[in-house]
Amino acid sequence: MRAALAGLIALACAGCASAPPPPDPVSQLPALEGRIYELINAQRLTLDPHAKVLTLDSELVGVARQRSVGMAAKNNFADGTGDPHISATRLMAEDAKFQGLLGENVAAQRYTKTAGIDVEHCATQFVASWLASPSHKENLAFAEYSRTGIGAALNGDTIYVTQLFATELTLKPRIAGRPPQIRSFPSARAAKGDPGSTGTGSRPRGASPSP
Repeated sequence: MRAALAGLIALACAGCASAPPPPDPVSQLPALEGRIYELINAQRLTLDPHAKVLTLDSELVGVARQRSVGMAAKNNFADGTGDPHISATRLMAEDAKFQGLLGENVAAQRYTKTAGIDVEHCATQFVASWLASPSHKENLAFAEYSRTGIGAALNGDTIYVTQLFATELTLKPRIAGRPPQIRSFPSARAAKGDPGSTGTGSRPRGASPSP
């Protein structure tokens, strides 16, 4: 009888064990960035079988993360710097030799803090939001982009993500002592076709989806 009672008590205690806490959301951000990278590469090849496969670039990753941290700090797509070309400015501060097109897609979505980040669901939603926006879709599908960087940051229950795309073009050499030119175009295709697009760090822009 005592043995049976002890067994029942043991089972009852096992049933009362608390569930493990969810992972620290910050620790999940690299996995989220990696999954977005995989999904975007797959989408590019679906949209255009001749599109270049994007390779991760450490400089672009660093700039993308800075951009997302800036947005998260302000809880807004405008990071408060007042620089309309903030990603290009930061990139050229990291790489003074950069010349080419720099595209940027940003987005934000909420998650449940008590459950942690569902990496697969969130990554899929971020990519879907960009595909649903013609300007963002055109940006991510531009076949000549060959490098990318993805950065994510948190503010409370909101995840901010930036993806940068870059390609090297045959441009005129910079003139010594002259600051680099940064020009904005409505799309990468428009920038490529512009006869004056010999400036540095041209980046297409599009309206950013809301959280």
